[in-house]
Amino acid sequence: MKIYTKTGDKGQTSLFDNTRVDKDSIRVESYGTIDELNSSIGFARSFMKDEEIRKTLFDIQRSLFDVAGELATTKGEDFPEKIGKTDIKKLEEIIDRYLDRMNREEKSMFIIPGSNQESAALHMARTICRRGERRMLTLSKEADIREDLIRYVNRLSDALYAIARYLETSLSYVDFGKEKQD
Repeated sequence: MKIYTKTGDKGQTSLFDNTRVDKDSIRVESYGTIDELNSSIGFARSFMKDEEIRKTLFDIQRSLFDVAGELATTKGEDFPEKIGKTDIKKLEEIIDRYLDRMNREEKSMFIIPGSNQESAALHMARTICRRGERRMLTLSKEADIREDLIRYVNRLSDALYAIARYLETSLSYVDFGKEKQD
């Protein structure tokens, strides 16, 4: 099986519903950023020693195929696998679980990410997630994007943050421009 079709050689691609669009359209940028996020989470998952976290990240990666698929459809209601309130609730439970395990007062302080590979990789994924959310919001100005889809990506960045913070082996946090060590 060949993976090249030559149909994109002139700068267009086909969406899930076979609509042709420019490869640099905000729609392609949106689902492309979600694809980048999915790969980044996979990269982070490869460092994880905790099996619960590995499974959590794998499940999130599976859900991101649904996010990207819906974004790659001009009529999102036609996409069969939709992210919904149950998926958002699962992310909220992940956030609560890992923040509760931290038992640190500085949960909401700005930190300098990266005290180990696990947390550093998740912080990278978190920033890609935030960019994906921004791209989706830009797309929502010209196309209908379901609120649950945007909510899911917003909660996902928080979940990645919570897991990354839980995994930090030491904290360097920022307080009015001065670095402090935990």
